[in-house]
Amino acid sequence: MRILLIGGTGTISMAITRKLAERGEELYLLNRGTRSAELPENVKTIVADISDEAETARKLSGMTFDAVCEFIGFVPEQVERDYRLFKDKTKQYIYISSASAYHKPVCSYLISEGTALANPYWQYSRDKIACEDFLMKMYRENGFPVTIVRPSHTYDERSVPLGVHGKNGSWQVIRRMLDGKPVIIHGDGSSLWTMTFNTDFALGYCGLIGNPHAIGEAFQIMSDETLTWDQIYQTIANVLGVELKAYHVSSEFLAAVSDYDYTGSLTGDKSCSVVFDTSKLKKAVPEFQPTVHFEQGVRMAIEHILSHPELQIEDPEFDAWCDRVIAALERAKAEIC
Repeated sequence: MRILLIGGTGTISMAITRKLAERGEELYLLNRGTRSAELPENVKTIVADISDEAETARKLSGMTFDAVCEFIGFVPEQVERDYRLFKDKTKQYIYISSASAYHKPVCSYLISEGTALANPYWQYSRDKIACEDFLMKMYRENGFPVTIVRPSHTYDERSVPLGVHGKNGSWQVIRRMLDGKPVIIHGDGSSLWTMTFNTDFALGYCGLIGNPHAIGEAFQIMSDETLTWDQIYQTIANVLGVELKAYHVSSEFLAAVSDYDYTGSLTGDKSCSVVFDTSKLKKAVPEFQPTVHFEQGVRMAIEHILSHPELQIEDPEFDAWCDRVIAALERAKAEIC
């Protein structure tokens, strides 16, 4: 198949790029070409800024595809542009949405593709919903061959997935664990969550490419392993070989005392207990069977990060903020007691 990936080098899409390359597909990546050195040799890159629609149209002139896969579409204007570019150029358009689009607050912990989409807490999620609405409208009215994919918390070897971190990612929390400092966990640590390693995600995603049962449908792709946040952080500490000094703080408090968008990322997503039903995906893609358990994935990530200093990005501002939050709550405890 001739396949075009818009992006193709991110956390989710790099695993898909590698898997499609291994399958020997005729694979093109449309992006700015900044990470081309990491790509398999049989991948072709079309260097363009897709936000420049005229330039992109020129670069794609005369080309058609069996599938176009969009990984960097976040607002309706971007998928409207994609519709104009690809409505006559592809047999399938696969859009990455988000499981954070599902109804918040949750009405049931069990989430399927039929769960309503509504998130008053996070603009990111509302934009994803609006993108889905436009694409499905184009499918219903014009036959645009869309497939919607909703990932949840997907990670790779370059970052340890966490609930509470700063603008520079997860390293500062890992640093706090290694230094024996307390780390903030949102809520009481008992809410349920799912982490998915990107190679497992790629297995499900690639099974939808060229799949006639995927047209006009939405699928969620994630691991079958469900953990509490306390279990997630404890697993990370175990892999590091250190004691976990967990400090639980309510999501509402964290959102109120920080400049980070914890209202969206916590109240609108990670603080909710959810268990994802992947039976629809498994029916369409029988070979989908996640194999990377969280302990394995975290071990791979930590080993990779510790051996790559360039991934150890310090975040002193976040570190100091954690210390202030913990100190303030400890003072409040002392005053009340």
